[in-house]
Amino acid sequence: MKLLFTPLFVFTSIVSHQAQAQQLYSTGARAAALGGAAVALPDLWALQNNVAGIAGLEQPQAGAYVENRFGIQAFTTVALQAVLPTEGYGSYGLSVSRFGDELYSQQHIGLGVAHRLGQFSLGVKADVWQVAVKSYGSEKGVALSVGGQGEIVPNLYVGAYAFNLNQAKLSAFEDERLPTVMKAGLAYRPAPKLLLIAETEKDIDYDASFKAGIEYQVLKDKLALRTGFNTLINKLTFGAGFQARQLNVAYAFGSTTLLGFSHHLSVAYQFDQ
Repeated sequence: MKLLFTPLFVFTSIVSHQAQAQQLYSTGARAAALGGAAVALPDLWALQNNVAGIAGLEQPQAGAYVENRFGIQAFTTVALQAVLPTEGYGSYGLSVSRFGDELYSQQHIGLGVAHRLGQFSLGVKADVWQVAVKSYGSEKGVALSVGGQGEIVPNLYVGAYAFNLNQAKLSAFEDERLPTVMKAGLAYRPAPKLLLIAETEKDIDYDASFKAGIEYQVLKDKLALRTGFNTLINKLTFGAGFQARQLNVAYAFGSTTLLGFSHHLSVAYQFDQ
């Protein structure tokens, strides 16, 4: 599969391999507004950001996420996720997503499970990824990932996640593989309405990057204001989230000096159990 000879792949190489790789494991407008720092957050989108986080959910949830980078239609991601918590048997999640267009696309379906053990939670996830390039066909790979989250001391949380530990191979051509990425971070709540979060991320083939963000709750916790940054491509991010009973809507946008703006929208619904 000669990815290097497609015009879109050449362009994504300019953006950088790492930025493109984030399509594989980072989801949700909340995470996007916080610079991508989400490894220590327990929410619906943890199914893709750090599967251990779904153990923190008490009610079934489902959501949809749409992302567009740089105003280019080919750089659009659409994702659906659902999580079902059980009493004493862990939380189970299903995720699907698609990125790209008819020239180049990434698609996945994944299953995850997480279990809470006291103040900590552990999770595992399996994703089947398909990468398709027009005129060259498609290849599939299965990525196995593991994660953990926990409260170290009151109001201080830690998270760690390893995506694609098995280094899944997509093609024998130039040993084409899904990226293997490790990330770890902290989330601290110095006040009930304020959250500070930071993490570092390392693709095993590239230098480490740093991400951090701030979230502040206003209007009786119905509105959250967020901002962050990501050193991967010198990106500043901003966003907001709105909670209306069982419905949560979040929006984020980011700016890079090289390529312009990216936009992120997620909608999640919490069901009565």
